[in-house]
Amino acid sequence: MRAHTLAVVLLILSAGCLSGMPASEGGAGPATPVPTGAQTLDSSVDGDRVTVVDVVDGDTVKVAYENGTRETVRLLGVDTPEVHGSNSPEEFEGIPETDAGASCLRRAGERASAYATDRLAGETVTLVFDEQSDRRGYYGRLLAYVFVNGESFNHALLREGHARVYESTFTERERYERTEAMARDDRRGLWSCADPDAGSVAADSTGDASATRTDGGAPLTIAELHPDAEGNDNENPNDEYVVFRNSGDEPLDVSGWTVTDAADHTYTFPDGTVVEPGAELTLRTGSGTDTDATVYWGAGGAVWNNGGDVVLVRDTAGSTVLRRSY
Repeated sequence: MRAHTLAVVLLILSAGCLSGMPASEGGAGPATPVPTGAQTLDSSVDGDRVTVVDVVDGDTVKVAYENGTRETVRLLGVDTPEVHGSNSPEEFEGIPETDAGASCLRRAGERASAYATDRLAGETVTLVFDEQSDRRGYYGRLLAYVFVNGESFNHALLREGHARVYESTFTERERYERTEAMARDDRRGLWSCADPDAGSVAADSTGDASATRTDGGAPLTIAELHPDAEGNDNENPNDEYVVFRNSGDEPLDVSGWTVTDAADHTYTFPDGTVVEPGAELTLRTGSGTDTDATVYWGAGGAVWNNGGDVVLVRDTAGSTVLRRSY
């Protein structure tokens, strides 16, 4: 980056011109369901355009510049659980300092890596540097905000509960701490490891014995997960599905409730969707005609990652009523 361009980027960062403050933090307008809105890149910021050639883990990527130069980038201000080493639960507020807590964090790290791969692998992204932080870290890696399609991936990791705020000095620290706190309070992502049964091992219908589930107050459960469609997932989306069950004694009206994956793809149950006591409702990824027993996402391709994902259901108030990691 030319010297005068870098100066402009740093000036804008220090002035707080990275737009996209989550709506619930802005103090105006109606409350919106979490996760909060994306942090977006101000159009006047001209960062380094690079291509992500490899995703090391949730917070580290390798990139290539147009001139062929390659660098390793450590995402500034955020830290995802380790997948290539051991995790220390005491570094993550509220996570039990037990073997179960560490195991839960390892699974959370794998999901963070899958999320990063889905969002960043092969993408052209923008690196923005911060005058309050060193340009390179201890291992010589670049320290940067990574923007993909105009959205801060650093902030998205925190918003989705895939990362904690890293103990360092950088301009966006206060915003990031607020975002982490909201994810932690809602037990999103890795923060579900704080629940008493987070380390329990219970096989689900996919046969994955490492799956964990945290249900909210509503009697909605997952009876079956089928993320791996026969053949090419993108060409057979209706064989990718989630089966929900009403385990309660009363009809459950889920009209307007949302189903979200780790990449923030969102489906909304249509008005009049009611699950009778003991009944099941299948959500298929593809297209079709909704019935009392089956509804269709209408997605153009696969949604659920075969290698691990999160099924998150929220009611119309934005409260989490069901979370299932696999």
